[in-house]
Amino acid sequence: MRRLGLLLLLVTSFAPCSIAWAQSYPSRPITIVVPAAAGGPTDTITRILAQRMRVAVGETLVIENNGAAGGSIEVGRAAHAAPDGYTLSIGHVGTHVFNGAIYALSYDVLKDFTPIALIASNPQLIDAREDFPASNLKELLAWLKAHPDKALQGTAGAGSPAHITGSYFQRATGTAFEFVPYRGGGPAMQALLASQVDLLFDQAANSLPQAKAGRIKAFAVTAKTHLTAAPEIPTVDEAGLPGFYTAIWHGLWAPKGTPAGIIAKLNAAAREALADSTVQHRLAELGQELPPPDQQTPEALGVLQKAEIDKWWPIIKSAGIKAE
Repeated sequence: MRRLGLLLLLVTSFAPCSIAWAQSYPSRPITIVVPAAAGGPTDTITRILAQRMRVAVGETLVIENNGAAGGSIEVGRAAHAAPDGYTLSIGHVGTHVFNGAIYALSYDVLKDFTPIALIASNPQLIDAREDFPASNLKELLAWLKAHPDKALQGTAGAGSPAHITGSYFQRATGTAFEFVPYRGGGPAMQALLASQVDLLFDQAANSLPQAKAGRIKAFAVTAKTHLTAAPEIPTVDEAGLPGFYTAIWHGLWAPKGTPAGIIAKLNAAAREALADSTVQHRLAELGQELPPPDQQTPEALGVLQKAEIDKWWPIIKSAGIKAE
């Protein structure tokens, strides 16, 4: 009985401290680790979100970038950080789903994180360098079939969404080309602009500014509907590759064990940011689609991540895709 009483005393003593800790949070800057190079789509989305979230949380949000190893190094830093709400992980289907099937990680992409909020999603664009000898998707397919293994596709690293989509495209079309890895979507786009690679399967957020400026060719959007920000780009159904749908979604996580009160505060700040008209406009310009409010919850992100793991891991493993 004495031990039971002591245990109850410890539990009841800790609970008020935990609540007070969450109430006083945050008391110093919060770091968001971004598993991508500066200037890429994930970095851009993070900065738009963080600029508005800092108003809600009342503290500075520091952005830290590292796109090495498909972002797995930076995600690992967040996984092993103290669960105190001062180190957060933003990422996408590549970093928090694909990497679990591709890399030998020191963390579990699902079990070592606590979801905070689903942020946004966007389809990909099938891009080519500005002077590529094709003017539409059908001509691209014809050229690739006539010149097997001659084209180069830029990726953000082995197992990145661009790599997975490129592999999926090859299997769907019976084409073959080489992959060239870079340390993020930003560097991959720079390579396309410099004609160092021929193709890019890229997030609309990264490609739209270049496509609108005429610096690259955007053959199709990998969705059933047009992008609101670029209705002139045909869908894959219209362009000649029906049913080739892919999307990149982004989410925000904290290390496993982060107190529920802190998660609730961060979720509220993220939802407040996503409800801001300026944020919505800036994300829409990048081709981003926001989830409805009832899907901006920690629970919704957790369900989506688990469903995507169940869908993609068998595909990745059967294709034999591994870290290079």
